[in-house]
Amino acid sequence: MNGTAGPVTGIVLAGATLRAPLTCVGPLVPVITHDTGLSAAAAGLLTALPLLVFAAVPAVVLHTVHRGAEQLVRLAMAALLLGIVLRSMPGSSGLFAGTVVIAAAIGYANVLLPAIVRGGVPAARIMTVTAGYVAAMTAAAAVSSGIAVPLAENLPGGWRSALAAGTLLVVPALLVWPIAESGPKPPRAEPRASMPWGSALAWQVSVFMGLQALGFYTTLAWLPSVLHDNGTSPRAAGFALFTIQILGLAAINAMPWLARTISARRRLAVVASAVEATGFLLLALAPDLAPLAIGMLGIGSGACLASAMAFQSERATDVGRATALAAMAQTVGFVLAALGPALLGLLRDHTHNWVPALLTLTAATVLQALMAVGAGRPETVRH
Repeated sequence: MNGTAGPVTGIVLAGATLRAPLTCVGPLVPVITHDTGLSAAAAGLLTALPLLVFAAVPAVVLHTVHRGAEQLVRLAMAALLLGIVLRSMPGSSGLFAGTVVIAAAIGYANVLLPAIVRGGVPAARIMTVTAGYVAAMTAAAAVSSGIAVPLAENLPGGWRSALAAGTLLVVPALLVWPIAESGPKPPRAEPRASMPWGSALAWQVSVFMGLQALGFYTTLAWLPSVLHDNGTSPRAAGFALFTIQILGLAAINAMPWLARTISARRRLAVVASAVEATGFLLLALAPDLAPLAIGMLGIGSGACLASAMAFQSERATDVGRATALAAMAQTVGFVLAALGPALLGLLRDHTHNWVPALLTLTAATVLQALMAVGAGRPETVRH
């Protein structure tokens, strides 16, 4: 541990910044729209922009990664800090411009951290370190969404100050990241790294990543509406999202102990996908069992997220290939994540019922389990 303590600290603190600056926006949308006069469509664009940027960024990462993954993450943290400040400035233009900068910075770090984990820590500890930074990401996101409204109500500056509070996460990550660079450095990625579109294994990793992202972001967007339409109070429906994130955090923290071998990690990804699929199925067919369904969705989605990120490191032979695989997985993943909530919302509007949409999510998560069988096998992507 002595040789990797610095890198692991930097990786975990950087991970804590990868959702929280965005999850704080959703609870504040009503007051933001009231204060700025944004239309519902513009507010929807504000929340959809990050996913669209996430889908576009990986290709850009591959053209710049020859500069060094560690250096680029440090620049991404600096850009993230700038974006948070810009988003908090007066006027609506800064709100959108800052959101784009924030999403681009997070997108860079999303792609590069699996590569840094692949090259900077022993292979036997990839799942442990991945679970560590994914747990930090999940915990910070849950806290951020939970305290956004109280901060807006109590801080001078209201919701703008609440959005600016994200700097409290980014500054420590930026300060510690040079310490991470003082430890063993992974080799720089190959300048001509390209996404392995011709690899069946890369597609399995990418589709697994995409389907788990689709399930998570669709849940984030529509679960309160599903529960409310089934008679749950708005407060309880909102608390369900917090519960899912907390249970996901517990599942992520358990991963290093439950998945000590490659075969165990593969089985766990399959089982977690099946648990998540059962949660969607219960919401569709047995709404009275919603508390059980919420528990299954939280545990399943948390374990699947950690698995998806670990696969991007473990299925590559070196940093260059890990960067390329992560770029492909996250391009596919965030395209699906961006489309999922909109398409399932349209399905609900067309059928006037949530059951077809939830059954579609169930089927997608069963497919996710099948992808885990391939994505978790002890092979590596070569291209």
